[in-house]
Amino acid sequence: MARPPRLLDEVRGRMRRLGLAKRTEEAYVGWIRRFILANGKRHPREMGAREVEAFLTRLATRDKVAASTQNQALAALLFLYREVLGEQLPWMENIRRAKRPERLPVVLTRAEVAALLGELSGRAWLMAALLYGSGLRLMECVRLRIKDVDCERRELIVRDGKGGKDRRTMLPAALVEPLRAQMAEARRVHAADLAAGFGAVWLPDALARKYPNASREPGWQYVFPARERSRDPRDGQIRRHHVDEQALQRAMKAAVRRAGLAKPASCHTLRHSFATHLIEDGYDIRTVQELLGHADVATTQIYTHVLNRGAGAVRSPLDGARRG
Repeated sequence: MARPPRLLDEVRGRMRRLGLAKRTEEAYVGWIRRFILANGKRHPREMGAREVEAFLTRLATRDKVAASTQNQALAALLFLYREVLGEQLPWMENIRRAKRPERLPVVLTRAEVAALLGELSGRAWLMAALLYGSGLRLMECVRLRIKDVDCERRELIVRDGKGGKDRRTMLPAALVEPLRAQMAEARRVHAADLAAGFGAVWLPDALARKYPNASREPGWQYVFPARERSRDPRDGQIRRHHVDEQALQRAMKAAVRRAGLAKPASCHTLRHSFATHLIEDGYDIRTVQELLGHADVATTQIYTHVLNRGAGAVRSPLDGARRG
């Protein structure tokens, strides 16, 4: 008699059927495991609002985790009860989400961006330049596929971005030739993989079923492929994945230090700088919203608060008193 699947395996299976990202799967499974261990390995069916509230309270008071982390833990538990256990319980709607503090994004000046990019080279420079020049998120950059780069129209298509949405954004003229060279290198790597009996790239389940041969076509390959092939933990297949995003994060951290920047800049800082500099140049907020892929223009409006048209454009009374 076959053993029933373990709870965490059920969670993984449900998430894969829904097509959720592997990162989301890992995060949710981790939080569900922590929740169960924190309650003496009791089954979640035996627990409810009291245990969930106590778990989230411990995260906030004892572990001092950020509001966004508390909300991720809550989302994982709600997924467990709704999607896996099939329990639509009234108490689930009454659990309060942690309020995230409103903070202004870190934004670099144009001179600081130039100094930072000047400390990078090769593939790291090209990827960082895309974050700033096209407003990409880090994972949108590393997951970029050859077919979604249009050098003639100078456009990039971001597939399955945050919220599962596709969008178009600009490809800077200065990056057309470097990107063409990078895609030529990606095609060379793919041809070598095919000659070695490999060459398939990961595709979402629905696409893999609909287009069974697409995974070996050049257009579906990643623009920034990993240096080595690896075993996919989901199905055990040997494939060449995209480059590890941590490589760019490490390169950025070192470049920030070498450039002597005092600001705590990261990969996402380049996206913030992209949006702020576009608004400085007079582009309307709706255009910037579409390029960034924000669902709500209110999210984009935060960049208007870091422009020099705010507090920096108001003359301090001290300056007037000094002139007097």
